[in-house]
Amino acid sequence: MKKQTKTKPEIFPIEIVERKIYVIRDQKVMLDRDLAELYQVPTKALNQAVQRNRERFPMDFMFPLDKKETENWKSQIVTSNSGIKMGLRKNPYVFTEQGIAMLSSVLKSERAVTVNIAIMRTFVRLREILGTHKELAEKIMNMEKKYDKKFRIIFEVLDELLGPPPEPPKEPMGFRLEKK
Repeated sequence: MKKQTKTKPEIFPIEIVERKIYVIRDQKVMLDRDLAELYQVPTKALNQAVQRNRERFPMDFMFPLDKKETENWKSQIVTSNSGIKMGLRKNPYVFTEQGIAMLSSVLKSERAVTVNIAIMRTFVRLREILGTHKELAEKIMNMEKKYDKKFRIIFEVLDELLGPPPEPPKEPMGFRLEKK
């Protein structure tokens, strides 16, 4: 008889992680400040732990955003005042999926383990969704070739439905007080 292991409940909804994944340089990445927020550590502490273990983080695991990417990222999150640096003294680091997995060997808290598991599950879920979407699109294209013009309108509607997803809702603007 197999011994069942208890799984801890997720400490936050997977949608929170999904909203913090960006595509930069054709890679899905997360910002150091977002990871620090999830791990509940200061960004500076996260980056110091990484710097102490720099050999574990090659450029395909983690890299700093360049000036243009930082500006583009700021515009994506709709900063209203271009003079504000959003507390950034230097360009933020971003971590790829492999870099985030490597963080679990650097950050040694119970929360870090739980957060890493949630993040890895999110990346796997995104890959599955993209794979399913691609397979479905191929099947529909094959059906379009096979069937005549009677079904053209159905295929046009399906093409619209399979198009790029709508923009995710923006975070509410303004100050928020965190309850302690």
